[in-house]
Amino acid sequence: MVLAALSGALDTALDRTVVPGFSKIGYAVRRRLPSWPADPRPGSLVGKHVVVTGATSGLGTATAHQLSDLGAHVHLVVRNADKAEKVARELTGPSTTWVCDLGDLDSVRACAEAMLADAPPIDAIVHNAGAMPPERTESPQGHELSMSIHVLGPVLLTDLLLPKLEGHDARVVLVTSGGMYAQALPVDDPDYERGDYAPATAYARSKRTQVELLPVLTVRWAAAGIAVYVMHPGWAATPGVTESLPTFDKVMGPILRDADEGADTSTWLVAASPRPRGGGLWMDRRERSTSFFGRNSPTSDERRRMWQWVASATGLTP
Repeated sequence: MVLAALSGALDTALDRTVVPGFSKIGYAVRRRLPSWPADPRPGSLVGKHVVVTGATSGLGTATAHQLSDLGAHVHLVVRNADKAEKVARELTGPSTTWVCDLGDLDSVRACAEAMLADAPPIDAIVHNAGAMPPERTESPQGHELSMSIHVLGPVLLTDLLLPKLEGHDARVVLVTSGGMYAQALPVDDPDYERGDYAPATAYARSKRTQVELLPVLTVRWAAAGIAVYVMHPGWAATPGVTESLPTFDKVMGPILRDADEGADTSTWLVAASPRPRGGGLWMDRRERSTSFFGRNSPTSDERRRMWQWVASATGLTP
């Protein structure tokens, strides 16, 4: 009992100090705590079909490999089929490639239509697709691109695929970022049309939106038996970080997690038995607070208004 309490206190302290907790230091320490959950058993995903978006780079590729190693048939949802072919060749198990640009809602609808026609029942979706445009960029539908790729596309794709997900105790994981802790829900300017555009701010605002939509999406998809999670990978060394945040990458590089460490909790959420409780933010196999000391926590009315904007933008019924 005392050991468990001490482990919990150390884990929480790592969260609050941020740098150790989000870096590879936090991951290494937590893995050695007695509270660390067991790894998924070998072969635990044999016969399962798991969709991974953004599977051709960084955390997406690492997630695809980890799921494949556990026996899953991995469905690679990508913009570039040639890059996906290289990933598919290196997987240990079967895979299928679907071409889709998560930032283009028409592409999302076309992909969903193809998957509804030809894909088998789906057991999980891991939304890894991400981008940090250097300047304000609009999607084909006129939405700020970070918000479209990280929020609108994933919500629409998942909602359209409900017929493939329902009845399987399915799991949906949205991969977020620690930057979201510094941003409030952009309910009054979701498309970042006001003020000076900052790429990292736009990225973090969209990631905050993922987190704050959790209660809404949990209720919306409950009838299909889906558990929804947002997963914070910590600070991981990926091509996206190197390209978009070169100063951060240079300063923090020595303590950044590798892609496998960053992807670990996504894979664990998909494979863990029994299924972890949905509706929360997870990092290092444990549910975490969505804000520190209540900072940037929205009201229920702000969440409702944000969801109404998402539903309107995607054409879904609120």
